[in-house]
Amino acid sequence: MLDPGPDEAGRDALAQDVRGRIEAAGTLKHENNWGLRKMAYEIAQRNEADYRWFRFEGPVELLDDLNHNLKIADGVLRFRIFKVDPDAPVMVPPAVAAPAHGSRERGSQQPRVAVAAEEPSEEAPEPAEVPDAPAE
Repeated sequence: MLDPGPDEAGRDALAQDVRGRIEAAGTLKHENNWGLRKMAYEIAQRNEADYRWFRFEGPVELLDDLNHNLKIADGVLRFRIFKVDPDAPVMVPPAVAAPAHGSRERGSQQPRVAVAAEEPSEEAPEPAEVPDAPAE
């Protein structure tokens, strides 16, 4: 989640830097710019952020490098790096719904964007079959 304060060119430069680090040490699988979205709660007196999402494969050193650099980068409000199953579907940006009459329903908060790192994995085991229940 990037600070919306700087101009779009500054946010794009920061995202380009992250993309460059990923491509230099790993493999970028998917990238998505979700744009400016309202956050569930304020961070640094901001109530919206520019959401960027990367899915990649890379060594542990790349994760350490990204973790270090994103912590100290100006313009990064929050970030998350987590391991995902390589066979998991790619996230699609959620639709932005306009609140009715300025109200906010509980549970309608937008999710945070994260950086998702895939690890090469062996083939997943086949799911076990569940026998049909006997008919009565």
